[in-house]
Amino acid sequence: MITNPNPTSTFTPSRWRRIFCSLFLVAAAAAAVGAIASSRLAAEASSKAGATTSPPLDGFAVANKIAPWVTEHTANGQQAEFFVVLADQADLSGAESLGTKDEKARYVYDTLVNKSQATQEPILQWLRDRAIEHQSYYIVNAILVKGNREIAEALAARPDVARVEGNPSIHNALPEPGPVEAPPYLQRPETIEPGITYTHAPQVWALGFTGQNIVIASADTGVRWTHNALKPHYRGWDGVTGNHNYNWHDSIHDSIGNPCGNDSPFPCDDFFHGSHTTGTAIGDDGMGNQIGMAPGAKWIGCRNMDVGNGTPARYIECMEFFLAPYPINCTPNEGDPTKAPDITINSWTCPPSEGCSPNTLQAAVAAQGAAGIQMVVAAGNAGSGCSTVSDPPAIYAESYSVGALNTGTDNIASFSSRGPVIVDGSNRIKPDITAPGTGTRSASNAGDNAYTTASGTSMATPHIAGAMGLLWCALPSLRHDITASRDALNNAAVHIASTQCGSAGPPNNVYGWGRVDIAAAVGTPSPTPSPTPTPTATATASACGQTASPTPTATATATATATATATPTATAPATATPTATATPTATATPTARPQPTPRGRPTPPPRP
Repeated sequence: MITNPNPTSTFTPSRWRRIFCSLFLVAAAAAAVGAIASSRLAAEASSKAGATTSPPLDGFAVANKIAPWVTEHTANGQQAEFFVVLADQADLSGAESLGTKDEKARYVYDTLVNKSQATQEPILQWLRDRAIEHQSYYIVNAILVKGNREIAEALAARPDVARVEGNPSIHNALPEPGPVEAPPYLQRPETIEPGITYTHAPQVWALGFTGQNIVIASADTGVRWTHNALKPHYRGWDGVTGNHNYNWHDSIHDSIGNPCGNDSPFPCDDFFHGSHTTGTAIGDDGMGNQIGMAPGAKWIGCRNMDVGNGTPARYIECMEFFLAPYPINCTPNEGDPTKAPDITINSWTCPPSEGCSPNTLQAAVAAQGAAGIQMVVAAGNAGSGCSTVSDPPAIYAESYSVGALNTGTDNIASFSSRGPVIVDGSNRIKPDITAPGTGTRSASNAGDNAYTTASGTSMATPHIAGAMGLLWCALPSLRHDITASRDALNNAAVHIASTQCGSAGPPNNVYGWGRVDIAAAVGTPSPTPSPTPTPTATATASACGQTASPTPTATATATATATATATPTATAPATATPTATATPTATATPTARPQPTPRGRPTPPPRP
């Protein structure tokens, strides 16, 4: 029997037990009250954020909606830029049945803008109330926000937010130019550039098809628009005056020391890359420098890199501009989708290794495709291993991805990236097609009569953009039917078998469907040539933009004319010297061209 050792004390063992029980009950009650209070605080926070009545997400679910790059760059109170991607995305499937490019473009633009306006306002109001820096985008239904971890988590907790993704700075390892040719030592070529010849483009010119009525857009380091091989083909040049409204946009707003500055009101190239790729697509000075695939086409441009440095926001801003161009100093609200280009050149990348999520750009790329705009994309220069096509936008099914050949041969360039695509789990075959990409001579930004050489899939890409322009010029019935157009180029390509990264195909993960042959795609007998329209300025003045930008020179440059004589094609030797790693591989075996059955493009995955 346990006795009380201190009979004067009133705290007997039974009394102690009662006290402990009472304390336990008090503690339990306090915990319950705390839990209720915490729940109420969470509900109030959700209410203040403008969330719906859905139950709040737990911490694990919220964290899963935030990209690792955002988590890393908001540690220790840091601020970072990130995209708040809404769960409710526009359904663009209705554009598929529309018969013209203008109809498709208008439908896609209106659908995207209406969806963003109907769904973004609660979040925008929450951001305005807190004076948080932000910018709205309609092409992906997302809002770019600059904030800390607390803001990212508050937005991720909302049920109307699908995910929070980063806006990292991306360094594009762009090809370096070779020596610049400029007066008085300009090396005028004796023939058409060998890469152009090897695609059989001159045979198409001889039929009267040089790209008339087609507009090709450059998304790059900008364009030296006054270059003699580019100026005659600029949509904003009427032979007397330059008008950059609807024809040029600069998405570089915060550079330091950039030679073009920020928000340039006229096309400017801060490196050389954009002038070079644009030249390969459309360039011709009318004086022997026949550097472009489709010299009868027009070009417009958007600068999406700061001397090679891009961000997802810069890339998306240019894609919005191409979907519905708008005047200088205006916003996407003044966009006109009827002025959208037909084709865009995209020799840039957004590596997941640098923080770009694999699906950040997918909705924007898909929107351009739905609007009848073909994005032609460089496969990348990460070869020669397999599954090195690993970066957006080259990985997407909607992108027409291009590998590089050693110019004048059917051997893949050693640097050309290869499939299959595994970064998104698709195992997709890439590239889609190949074109000459070494020792390519084209325009330089060093002067109006300057040229240089470069190597890379960047150089192969505009060959395909120009080839698509020639196809649509010669066969207008295919214009803006992207699936049928890609099938036409794919089926006419010279198949090059390779088992390096899987099946020999076609297609395969080294050459895709093979080396482009635009003459075969156009076919014979040839269609009836169309007359070349008289050049006119397509841009108009706007109250929110400049009416017309002054031209640095008042001398009109003559428009290039098509060469009327077809040149030898498949046996033409390469005369340019590669400037980068352009070692041929020994596994390529050119074979006779097969006639594969046109394949349907994969159905894009549903967007969240």
